[in-house]
Amino acid sequence: MKFSQFFKLLLPLLTVVAMSVPASAAITLFDKDGTTFSTDGSFNTFYAYSDDDSGQEQSRVKMGFLPNWIGFNFSKQVDNLKLGGRSSFWVTINDSDTNGTSTGIDVRQFYGTVDGDWGQVLIGKDFTLFNRSNIFLDEILLGFGKTGGVPGIDTTGVSFGNIGTGYTYPLPSAQITYRTPNLSGFKLAVGLIDPSRTSGTGGEETMPRIEGELTFNRSFDQGSVTAWVGFLSQSSKKGAAGDVDSQGISYGLNGKMAGFSLTGSGFSGKGIGKVLGPGLAVDPLLEGGSEVDSSGYLVQGSYTIKKIRLAASYGKSKLDTAVKTEDETIVGAVFYSINDYLKVVAEYNTETITTGSTDNQINTIALGGIINF
Repeated sequence: MKFSQFFKLLLPLLTVVAMSVPASAAITLFDKDGTTFSTDGSFNTFYAYSDDDSGQEQSRVKMGFLPNWIGFNFSKQVDNLKLGGRSSFWVTINDSDTNGTSTGIDVRQFYGTVDGDWGQVLIGKDFTLFNRSNIFLDEILLGFGKTGGVPGIDTTGVSFGNIGTGYTYPLPSAQITYRTPNLSGFKLAVGLIDPSRTSGTGGEETMPRIEGELTFNRSFDQGSVTAWVGFLSQSSKKGAAGDVDSQGISYGLNGKMAGFSLTGSGFSGKGIGKVLGPGLAVDPLLEGGSEVDSSGYLVQGSYTIKKIRLAASYGKSKLDTAVKTEDETIVGAVFYSINDYLKVVAEYNTETITTGSTDNQINTIALGGIINF
């Protein structure tokens, strides 16, 4: 890959972005008599160049791992209860070739909350709990990651980060979730999730999917420790594809000290695939009448000094099918904070997709800017 060519192409663009975009902050639109209404947003664009073992090369100007979004937050204190809500609208900037100007907008969060001394109840649509901390504590969450995996190096929409190479995606779903208050650093969340028709046409689910996550966080001088374990359980029966019992466990540990951060996380399960979980399965969930086992892990480290954060990541996921199916990524990234609201990123990613005895390596360099308010 011709690295000098990439930097020459993108450096002027990043310089213009840094000079022309003013700093901004979360905006409170209303705050009176215990009622608040605020808005927040995030915008990112990357220049990405990829090549693979087949000799295919592709340049893109596209979103990173996180889409662009705008969100609205509501809260009102009523006696001893705090009522709240959030709606967020996530926008793709990479649909022109297929939809023209009909930009795709998806609503990943639309929920209400009730908070009290006893904890919180959430009703509506939000990210689910299984593998939730695995992805939200990913060191390259604001970066690019792999191009999209199975479709190859010329995918539309967002890149895939480490989805499918360390964790499955906690697909936003309708849910009723209870979260405990902070109990000496521990918090437990348990949710009833709208079940997925994993058994195919004609299937039925007599119970919702159940997901949960127990987290622990403790801060100390110059550092902190965060640990978590999650689970997923669902049954889908009597469908054309066959009965599917989906089970999974996710886990992780993060430690921070004096600018250093180390994270190890992973998952294992059956009938959940390795990419999008049972909610939108793109992997085989059954083989020979039995649920397919899947697993993955992610090891990451970073060091922050003033405005610079250096991050390194290695992740791998696999399906235990008759045909060997594995996907691994190695990522190195540099994040530079121009101010509290604007970052620029330089990232290099190598992804190796193994199917049977065939390997395909995809190399990607991505350079971009991120604005948050």
